[in-house]
Amino acid sequence: MDINILTISILILALTGIISTVILFFVSEKFKVFEDPIIKKLEAALPTVNCGGCGFPSCHTFAVTCENAETLEKLFCTVGGIGTMETVAAILGKSTRSLIPTVAVVRCGGECDLRNQINHYDGAKSCLIAHNLYGGETACTWGCLGFGDCEKSCEFDAIHINPETRLPEVDEEKCTSCQACVKTCPKGILELRRKGIKSRRIYVNCVNQDQGEAILDSCPVACIACEKCLKICAYDAITIANNLAYIDPDKCTLCRKCVEVCPTNAIVEVNFPIKKAKRMTGERVIEPVN
Repeated sequence: MDINILTISILILALTGIISTVILFFVSEKFKVFEDPIIKKLEAALPTVNCGGCGFPSCHTFAVTCENAETLEKLFCTVGGIGTMETVAAILGKSTRSLIPTVAVVRCGGECDLRNQINHYDGAKSCLIAHNLYGGETACTWGCLGFGDCEKSCEFDAIHINPETRLPEVDEEKCTSCQACVKTCPKGILELRRKGIKSRRIYVNCVNQDQGEAILDSCPVACIACEKCLKICAYDAITIANNLAYIDPDKCTLCRKCVEVCPTNAIVEVNFPIKKAKRMTGERVIEPVN
């Protein structure tokens, strides 16, 4: 009698196991998530740093978006660059756009020895915290605070605070245009701009929107919206808004005329050859050699 009960118990357990297995199999088949093998290939081609520079929260999300998109025209991995996007395009059999390389630029020229310090901040060494508490240690409330939130946000070691000027400096060879520093800066002084031909760029090195020449008391290299640059530009590349000049990189031809007429040197030129000064030889003027 005991043997029969034991046998029946074993059979019941075995039958229960078989039925459970069958049920689990059908449930797993019904609710299983299909993972496209192409997504895995795309993720393998991406840097997988999840920096958000592409506009998506992760490389996986970016890969899914690339596969579902009709065109890659508006999609770009800033860290991987053109090479990565060409690989993505090849995997998907789609065409990708011709990207104009960009780099982060610092739009503040107010070095420590130029801006008058009016107070001393003794709080947490964070630009965001300092920005939320007050305008800054100098009379210019628009300029860089110098506590390095941008430096901390960069995963590629491409930006550092100069200890003497207390301004951030960007290593364009390391910069991936991920926008982390741009998004982090509470003052909005960091901007992505075209690298330009031979890495040459011209831009207004200021974000101060105060009115009139009185702003020179707080920073002598600030833009005073005098419109001299606006008037001399023949390519409609410069606009004045909110008491501040701005140079459109899409229209700028790098002629440098605006740089020459700026009375405060607020417009800077990067990676240009140094112009040779004109010199007089009798009555003949020897022009600069470009």
